[in-house]
Amino acid sequence: MTSRVRPDPIAEVAARAAAGESARIVSTLIRMTGDFTLAEDCLQDALTKAMTEWRKSGVPTNPGAWLTTVAKNRAIDLLRRASAESRAIQRLAHEPVEPEGEEVGVDSDDRLTLIFTCCHPALSMDARVALTLRTVAGLSTAEIARLFLVTESTMEKRLVRTRARIKNTGIPYRVPAPEHLSARRDGVLAVLYLLFTAGYRATSGDTMLRRPLLEEAIGLARVLVELMPDDPEARGLLALMLLQHSRSAARVDAAGELVTLEQQDRGLWDADATTEGLSLVTRSTPNAGRYELQARIAACHAEAIDAEHTDFARIVTLYDELGTVAPSPVVELNRAVAVAMHRGPSAGLAVLDGIDAAGTLDGHHLLAATRAELLRRLGRRAEAAREYERARALAPTEAERRYLERRLTEVTR
Repeated sequence: MTSRVRPDPIAEVAARAAAGESARIVSTLIRMTGDFTLAEDCLQDALTKAMTEWRKSGVPTNPGAWLTTVAKNRAIDLLRRASAESRAIQRLAHEPVEPEGEEVGVDSDDRLTLIFTCCHPALSMDARVALTLRTVAGLSTAEIARLFLVTESTMEKRLVRTRARIKNTGIPYRVPAPEHLSARRDGVLAVLYLLFTAGYRATSGDTMLRRPLLEEAIGLARVLVELMPDDPEARGLLALMLLQHSRSAARVDAAGELVTLEQQDRGLWDADATTEGLSLVTRSTPNAGRYELQARIAACHAEAIDAEHTDFARIVTLYDELGTVAPSPVVELNRAVAVAMHRGPSAGLAVLDGIDAAGTLDGHHLLAATRAELLRRLGRRAEAAREYERARALAPTEAERRYLERRLTEVTR
């Protein structure tokens, strides 16, 4: 019998601290040094030191403040060793160090500044997104590579080139002036949305949520709305995040098993987040953008007492609009689900056939899982079983694999 490996409590504390504070620490170090690579390396060095020091002397009262101080001191050492007697060293040397028991003095504006820097128009959209996911979200290079469907080495080279471009071209570390905000808005919105998605739907492991990433994305979206209070897409994105996040507690049961939207206990939804999200939703403005439309779709679910009373006819209409504004195979997949709920599983399968023919979602587990579910509802059990098996093999998380395994067992009994 194989013995289970006992969890390392120090490693778990360090991992939680890194997940919750990495964006704050890295953005602070970049602001001080202007060097992305140095900032990330110093954070990693601080985490390595924490594993040793915390075992000897115990976990500090504020792990985030401890990591910030150690990372900052490491940056000073590295700059001095390189004989870089520049203004960066002077800024670091005179920057006050936070007492261990107090909150780290880094506000959301610092992290938003980092996102605006990562989203400079001189960088390609892929480069902007990848760098932000690495620097702000703290995703590993391997995780980002999976999101982009490239190898880890390819993504590592891309990140190195992007950091070098920022340094060599002198891209400034700042939020642009108000008259230039709109030029970078779309890139920042896209990055914040991906940051939220990375927290809401994990790409690996045994958990569906990365709560620190969710909260980071929502906090930054709030700051963006403060900067651009009249921008309907910024408000729409914040509304979408709040309405999606309001369901977080109901997405898994007490045993950690996945619960679909249709089966969720809506009494577990966060009422405050739902109310705030609905207050931000625009209902019928013309020429709505992608985030406004997605927020309206989320509002349809939030306002219904259960799945049966959800206005799927309106949801289908909204997906039709979204498919025109921002066409993508994922939008079409979600539209197929809405069509199935409104007109029946056969109609939903017809939409999926179009996606299959295009081949744009080959290798995506949600396409196979959706097809399996609609086939199951039609009583076509053998076909459903094959699709469940395919989806299970492609699913990125243990929770999703277990859910698909249960469904497969149901249709093969």
